[in-house]
Amino acid sequence: MASTSSFDYASQQVAIYLNGFNLIIGIPGGFLNILVFLSLKTFRENTCSFYLIIVSCLNVGQLLLGALSRFVISGFSIDWTIMSRPYCKLRIYLFQTFSLITLTCMCLATIDQYFATCKRLRWQKWSNITTTRYLTAITIIFWSIFSILYPIYYDIVLSSTTNKLSCMDTNPTFDHYNTNFHQIIMQGFLPNFLTALFGILAYYNTKNIAYRIVPLVRRELDKQLTSMLLVQVIFNTFSLLCYNIVSIMGPYINTSKDPVVLAKFRLVQIISYSIYYFYPACPFYIYICVSERFRRQLTYVLFVKVFKHCKRLQLAANEVEPQP
Repeated sequence: MASTSSFDYASQQVAIYLNGFNLIIGIPGGFLNILVFLSLKTFRENTCSFYLIIVSCLNVGQLLLGALSRFVISGFSIDWTIMSRPYCKLRIYLFQTFSLITLTCMCLATIDQYFATCKRLRWQKWSNITTTRYLTAITIIFWSIFSILYPIYYDIVLSSTTNKLSCMDTNPTFDHYNTNFHQIIMQGFLPNFLTALFGILAYYNTKNIAYRIVPLVRRELDKQLTSMLLVQVIFNTFSLLCYNIVSIMGPYINTSKDPVVLAKFRLVQIISYSIYYFYPACPFYIYICVSERFRRQLTYVLFVKVFKHCKRLQLAANEVEPQP
């Protein structure tokens, strides 16, 4: 029978390689998403794309705050969260804020896409850039205020399960809320349900869009964004579901006195946490796999727009000012 050290070693290796993988693919992918969405007028003027720009920016932030931290802890035994009390509180605050804003924006993106593809004109009017900006601002302000609870209740304490210093919540009531409501409902069931529901409804609308009088460019963009969103929703549901299931199991298994059982569960936790970071790491690769149009847009941005911009900068740098 495997010992606790074997499971701990496996946990360390999984954390190093999976989190390293997430960082390597996720950060460049996030920046490429931002580049494509901001470079093309088609996306800049679209309400759904506006939400995806916000999501792409915050996904990079989640990877830097979450996956990078776990990678450094496992690979180099350096835990910044127990070295600095302000960092312990700031990291959890920013991570929770980014996570909640991202999930909310994904919900709003699918709802917006449903309204945009509706055949009823009065529902289509809800999909406009002014409303989108207001909803985004409200979302950012609301979750920024709400997440203040985390730095209030998080601190560096001695963990009862690992007997090591850890940055964790210190209030039993808040811990109960965080485990049984926040992680399961607000970061699990609710966003998964809303994105799946409106993603399917938007997909159904695009199937019937050919029978309505819609400009060809708008029709193709709606089909593209809906297919990209729907596949991302399916992928996100899988990533979050693994994390949610393990979160539900945690309070029950951590009461065990068997060190082997606890070591096995730590391995399962590490795997689920690493899978959780797939959802901020993989959107770019989902888009290029799902949408041929997005692949063409990426090629155009990288090899035409960026090349022309670099060439203009080079010409400007080589210009010699005339002597007086």
